[in-house]
Amino acid sequence: MENINWSKLTFGYIKTDYNVRMYYREGKWGDLEVSDSEQISLHIAATCLHYGQEAFEGLKAFRGKDGKIRIFRMRENALRMQSSSRGILMAELPIELFEKAVVEVVERNKRFIPPYESGASLYIRPLLIGTSAQVGVNPASEYLFIVFATPVGPYFKLGFRPTPYAILRGYDRAAPHGTGTIKVGGNYAASLVAGEIAHEKGYSAVLYLDSKEKKYIDECGPANFFGIKNNTYLTPQSSSILPSITNKSLMVLAEDMGMKVECRPIAVEELETLEEAGACGTAAVISPILRIDDLDENKSYIFSHDGKPGPICVKLYNKLRAIQYGEEEDPYGWTTILE
Repeated sequence: MENINWSKLTFGYIKTDYNVRMYYREGKWGDLEVSDSEQISLHIAATCLHYGQEAFEGLKAFRGKDGKIRIFRMRENALRMQSSSRGILMAELPIELFEKAVVEVVERNKRFIPPYESGASLYIRPLLIGTSAQVGVNPASEYLFIVFATPVGPYFKLGFRPTPYAILRGYDRAAPHGTGTIKVGGNYAASLVAGEIAHEKGYSAVLYLDSKEKKYIDECGPANFFGIKNNTYLTPQSSSILPSITNKSLMVLAEDMGMKVECRPIAVEELETLEEAGACGTAAVISPILRIDDLDENKSYIFSHDGKPGPICVKLYNKLRAIQYGEEEDPYGWTTILE
């Protein structure tokens, strides 16, 4: 791949060699099909187009120092996609089929996995959509599961450097008992307007408050929120937050580093007491937060005075990446190694 500058990769789409597909028809999943086409054919009345029957996942494969390829926490993504399927009444894909499809895509696109030194990775996107024709709000009877991959660099332009976030009370990401806890496209569509306003004002993302009372931290547009104080890793508990696999991993690492871990409601005012703050997710890993500006209350919460990430963010980021790239042992069984 001599035409790709691996170290300058952004987070976007680059065509790779192959994707895989699997159809659900007449109550069962068919065989895995390999395709080199970037196109799909859809009925104009497909439920994914009209009623939002669509769920997706995001995970990564890394080329390690030892040359081996590691896929990070694939099973967790398979389980979360099953949860999303239950949430919007789609056919559930068995875990072993999900894992088989992901491995197949990684194997067939090996030449697109960035070299170890680049710090980039192969982003893998599983997608499940309702495809049968339906006019009237009912679930589809047929589904299409696709997995494609693309090499990516950091999600945020500045990479692992603190950036500012904004609180905008006029916008909700998800309702308390809606689809916030599952990974469906509608949640991201709902975040676009506020996200664009934040970007225009110079912020990386919006930090959403709970939709019901606007008193508690919910999550950032594309990621979970966490804070550090008194040797404690603190992350919001809410009925509208997507359970981030990265956040789950960081909680385990924090505990093993001797920190306390608390998953509980976090009032906006508590931001004042945090020593560090960050957003975390597959795409960004950890995005340290420089400051949070509450634009409605004309108040700022500052977490970095020198423009550098805090020591705990650095420690957690380095530890997680060391496991992903095979620089350190994986005592948790998080990585699937392809020989």
